[in-house]
Amino acid sequence: MFEQSPNERLSSWKQFRETLELSSDPFLDVIQFWHNCPYIPFNNKVDPYNPKSWPTPWDILVENKYDDFTKALMIGWTLKYTSRFENSDIQVRTLVDNSQKLVYNVVCVDDKWILNYDDNQPVGAASVPDSFRLENLTVIERPR
Repeated sequence: MFEQSPNERLSSWKQFRETLELSSDPFLDVIQFWHNCPYIPFNNKVDPYNPKSWPTPWDILVENKYDDFTKALMIGWTLKYTSRFENSDIQVRTLVDNSQKLVYNVVCVDDKWILNYDDNQPVGAASVPDSFRLENLTVIERPR
């Protein structure tokens, strides 16, 4: 998908979201879909702590460059923009692991599942180490 033209990427994202409606493992499917997105270490145009700086999902798809935070946003929006998950509580949480000096932007679904923490699978929310400190929480919503 990521090698396609911007219009084709937008169409592919829509088609992918439609597959999630009946998927037997939608969280794994979302992880696999976003696994190969073009990664950049830092996007200085997006401040995770300032929602006014965030592009729309359509803008992100057109730009086609994803740091850890914009990837987490896209995972959250991919789920939220389905009928299946439109009423789910979906959050992007910035977690800090002080012991290893690492920051994770994870997607939490209904306080049960965490995505974008393990690149290969969703993990139960209880699996996140207690030593992680919540630094920022963003609720993913659909536009009105």
